[in-house]
Amino acid sequence: MIEYLEDIEEPEEISEEGTEVREMYEHHRIEADKGQLPLRIDKFLMTRLPNASRTKIQEAADAGCILVNDKAVKSNYKVKPNDTISVIMSYPKRDIEIIPENIPLDIVYEDEQVMVINKPAGMVVHPAFGHFSGTLVNALVWHLKDNPLFTTNDIRPGLVHRIDKDTSGLLVIAKTEQAKAHLALQFFNKTSDRKYVALCWGNLKEDTATITGHIGRHPVNRKIMSVYPDGSHGKQAVTHYKVIERLGYVNLVECILETGRTHQIRAHFKYIGHPLFNDAEYGGAEILKGTTFSKYKQFVNNCFQICPRQALHAKTLGFTHPVTGERLSFDSPLPEDMEQLIEKWRSYTSER
Repeated sequence: MIEYLEDIEEPEEISEEGTEVREMYEHHRIEADKGQLPLRIDKFLMTRLPNASRTKIQEAADAGCILVNDKAVKSNYKVKPNDTISVIMSYPKRDIEIIPENIPLDIVYEDEQVMVINKPAGMVVHPAFGHFSGTLVNALVWHLKDNPLFTTNDIRPGLVHRIDKDTSGLLVIAKTEQAKAHLALQFFNKTSDRKYVALCWGNLKEDTATITGHIGRHPVNRKIMSVYPDGSHGKQAVTHYKVIERLGYVNLVECILETGRTHQIRAHFKYIGHPLFNDAEYGGAEILKGTTFSKYKQFVNNCFQICPRQALHAKTLGFTHPVTGERLSFDSPLPEDMEQLIEKWRSYTSER
């Protein structure tokens, strides 16, 4: 069965924001015969994988999830004799056990249908390689142990979107199948509202602007995403931003996502030359702007220690209640590490 071809693209940020560095898992491995005639890989896999449509196989190839001899290929690749074909996904197979863990949750809102969580930085949303405990899902399975939706050993029960491990902020959790379907449709149709606050390197030229460019997996480093402005790979991604405050060599920005691609804000800001502050995977954990004075270098290193992760917070979340039809909106304060980081830059800027 190719159960995960339906889940090739995670709704953000289940995006921005995998493990947030997503690990990839081999779900299928097929060896081509010695006498294999040249055949497009999408047609080849249709004959080998039950219930896999050609469209889904092509989407898997576009997402970098089909490898031949350990290299990603497109759907028009011709299978050759003795080729080793792997289908990989960002989730482990469903044969792992989800262990309930009594982990405290910052519950912003809860009723019989939905729960809104303020996730701290450092918490992985769902189990993945190297993170089979301590995740938000482990906590949810404990807190909702009497809920049938959370007793199926599903690695992402109730999840309709995601934020990265080291991104903090708001997530909505569905507590029923009805709510999950309704919320997933809202995220797909872009009728949910999400705003992020981030600190990026450099002084942006425009106070407000839009970043566009397809986002797909990096051709070499499969843990990160790249922007493909010509649309040759990945999927369309649109990020709107507004500068909230200019702090010398960094800017505080508000971001609104029109699409929800993996690492969208992080990849888009690197693409325009303004990586998020202390985003190690996207080049922001180095001193990119400023002076060469040792005092300034020490100041920035102190800032890195104050906020030891990408400075990104999912601040607001809005959606329509799946049963009542009421529009719900939530706002979360910036976490302490980002507050301290911003104040430190304010002080530095004022002294200059």
